[in-house]
Amino acid sequence: MADNVHTSTDPSLASLVTGITEDLQQLIRQQATLIRQEVQEDIRKTKEGIISFALGASAAAVSVILLAFTIVYALAVTGLPLWACFLIVTGIFVAIAAILFLTGKKKLDSIHPVENPAVQGLRENLQFQTNAR
Repeated sequence: MADNVHTSTDPSLASLVTGITEDLQQLIRQQATLIRQEVQEDIRKTKEGIISFALGASAAAVSVILLAFTIVYALAVTGLPLWACFLIVTGIFVAIAAILFLTGKKKLDSIHPVENPAVQGLRENLQFQTNAR
């Protein structure tokens, strides 16, 4: 009988492949965006670390100068108060330099661009897409 017509609503193989390809391309674009954001974050952390190191180096340079003045005044002056004050100020700058160096090192040590999971996922998707063709 003619009224028992079977129409298929299943998508064709071509439309399925097209859909998978489009989804994969969208995934790759999203991963590229994520990688770009993570790289920008790593650059920001690197800048902060470099600034901390630079400030620490500046504080260390001042410490060395003050230490030199302290030694000179300690040898030239017999009274304790003048060089003792220089020594206290030098100690403070040394402590500041140590804190800044450790802060910069901690920030730079937290950056691992090679181990980035988003980069690894993008590599896998690109490899899958090139192998699928």
